[in-house]
Amino acid sequence: MTPRGVGPDRPHPDMGPDLGPDMSKARLALAGGGPLVVLTGAGMSAESGVPTFRDAQTGLWARHDPAALATPDAWDRDRDAVWAWYRWREHLVGSAEPNAGHLAIARAAGERRVTVVTQNVDDLHERAGTADVHHLHGSLFAHRCDVCGTAIEVGPAPSEPVDRLAPPSCSRCGGRARPGVVWFGEMLPRQPWDAAVSAISTASAVLVVGTSGLVHPAASLPGLAADRGVPLVEVNPGSPGFPHEASVHLRATAAQALPSLLAP
Repeated sequence: MTPRGVGPDRPHPDMGPDLGPDMSKARLALAGGGPLVVLTGAGMSAESGVPTFRDAQTGLWARHDPAALATPDAWDRDRDAVWAWYRWREHLVGSAEPNAGHLAIARAAGERRVTVVTQNVDDLHERAGTADVHHLHGSLFAHRCDVCGTAIEVGPAPSEPVDRLAPPSCSRCGGRARPGVVWFGEMLPRQPWDAAVSAISTASAVLVVGTSGLVHPAASLPGLAADRGVPLVEVNPGSPGFPHEASVHLRATAAQALPSLLAP
C-alpha cells in the first residue's frame, strides 16, 4: 500500500533526500512515452552490494590491486591468479540482488521502449527483468577462449576466495577461458557500442545513473544526446558528471530516485 503523501512527485519516506521540485522537473523531462535510453555506471549496482574497484573489501579484494589484475599483461603474466580473482567476483555478483533502481527500470520497460547501456559487468539489469541491455565493458559471465574467442561454459564460481585457479581449456583450439570483460587497454566490443549510438540517435530522452563521466568513450554518449537537443536527466548522489548536458540533476542514489522518477 502506498503511504499517504507519496506519489510520482513525492519521495517515499525511506527514499532519502527530498528531491521536491527537481523530481517534478526530471519526470517532465522523461515524459512522453517515447524511446528512453538509460546509461548506467558503477553507482547503479552499489546499493546491491556489488563492490567497485575503489571499494575496500575482504578476501582477494584486500590482497590485490584490482586495477593491476584487469589488464592483458596481468593475464599473460599469471592466468591462474587473474582467473581466481574474477571467479570470486562472479560469486560476489551472483550473491547480490537487483535493487529498487534496477526494478524500476525493468517496470518502465513494460510501459515504453527502454534500452539500457551499461558500463557494469554484472547481470543485475537482466535479473531485474530488463531485456534490452548492452554491456559496453563486457560481462563477467560471458567467458570466452583467449585465443580463438569461442564461448566457453564454466561451472559455478567458488563460494570462497582462492589465490589461484586454473582456467579451463578451450575444446576447439586448446586456449584458456578468460573473463568476458574489457580490460584496461583493450578496445570496446563493437556491437554494444554501435547499439548504444543507434539507441541514442532515436531516443526521446536519456537517463544517466551512477556514472562519474570520467571513463571514455562511454562518457561521450550523453554529449550525443545533448547535440540532438534530447532531454537528459542525471541521477548521482555526488557532483554531476555531466553538468553541461543534463537538463536536471537529482542528487540521490539509483534506489532512492528511480522508483519515483520512473513511476507511471
